[in-house]
Amino acid sequence: MRVGAPKEIKDNEFRVALTPAAVFELRQRGHVALVERGAGAGAGLSDADYEAAGAIMVEGPAEIFATADLIVKVKEPQPSERARLRPGQILFTYLHLAADRALTLDLMRSRAACIAYETVTSPFGGLPLLAPMSEIAGRLAPQAGARTLEKLFGGRGVLLAGAPGVPPAEVFVLGAGVVGTQAAMIALGMGASVTVADRSGEPLRRLQARFGNAAKTIFSTPTAIAELTKRADLVIGAALLPGAAAPKLVTREMLSGMKPGAVIVDVAIDQGGCCETSHPTTHSDPTYVVDGIVHYCVANMPGAVPRTATFALASATLPHVLALADHGLGALREDPHLRAGLEIFEGEIVNAAVAAAHELPFAPAERALGAE
Repeated sequence: MRVGAPKEIKDNEFRVALTPAAVFELRQRGHVALVERGAGAGAGLSDADYEAAGAIMVEGPAEIFATADLIVKVKEPQPSERARLRPGQILFTYLHLAADRALTLDLMRSRAACIAYETVTSPFGGLPLLAPMSEIAGRLAPQAGARTLEKLFGGRGVLLAGAPGVPPAEVFVLGAGVVGTQAAMIALGMGASVTVADRSGEPLRRLQARFGNAAKTIFSTPTAIAELTKRADLVIGAALLPGAAAPKLVTREMLSGMKPGAVIVDVAIDQGGCCETSHPTTHSDPTYVVDGIVHYCVANMPGAVPRTATFALASATLPHVLALADHGLGALREDPHLRAGLEIFEGEIVNAAVAAAHELPFAPAERALGAE
């Protein structure tokens, strides 16, 4: 099979989907790896590294999209890339379709088989291809929040750790999953006072077992959220409904009760965000202000640390890339966990949460693939 890795073109996205090590494994199995020149430069991977591993280096994305059977990316295809997709092609990348109707419709029109990293499941539970980037985004969130709280960046001029005689900042984390746990860990390490809310008791118990009384926990209710946002200097949105739009937990009304210059870092923005006033931003223009509250809603936070993120992501995705290269659509029929990632196939939405988010017809993946 011909496997292609184009250069990412989303704003300030420097990750790359295939490492030279992944190219080497594909070549060992008899596959052809096409890599766009410069695709790995942002992650410190040179064209020479790829050529040494056996990749065919191409100028621009046209040849990759025109000839590759499997397109492997990091972020959702941008409009110019969507126009190049074709029927029968397999696309394997992060998609976050529940938050983007235009992307969903374009992918339906392409009639490609579109597999989302974020909904591939594991025999052991969880979302193994989402987890590495969730861990990184969670660890970045307090860093981004701490920087945005500085007066220079529009915040209220608060240091997370406080100072002798001055209390630390109050950090409120919405969600005790992978992102929330990592965010709490880093915020605690930075010396902040941390409270984590979740609607389920089990993740809160896990978090308390890990951090003891260092992190305060509370069940997530509208009343609790309204009260804690008032006290917070930094709110981190980390709630996740797999494949579906993120729940809107912080309302516009709640902003009026928050401290002027407080910061919201909405890590859930890929899925629409946890705050009613959130909309996607970019690394080149990361923040905006609503009702005196600074919003940081960068939709590809791990892109800020592309070398770390590239190796973490490629290690997780490689077994599935190899399975798709070896077996094509047969890999989806044989593996229910990889099949869980299939969201669009031959013009139909085959993920129930995506169909519900856009009020469009749903076709079960098993039926579409003949895997029932």
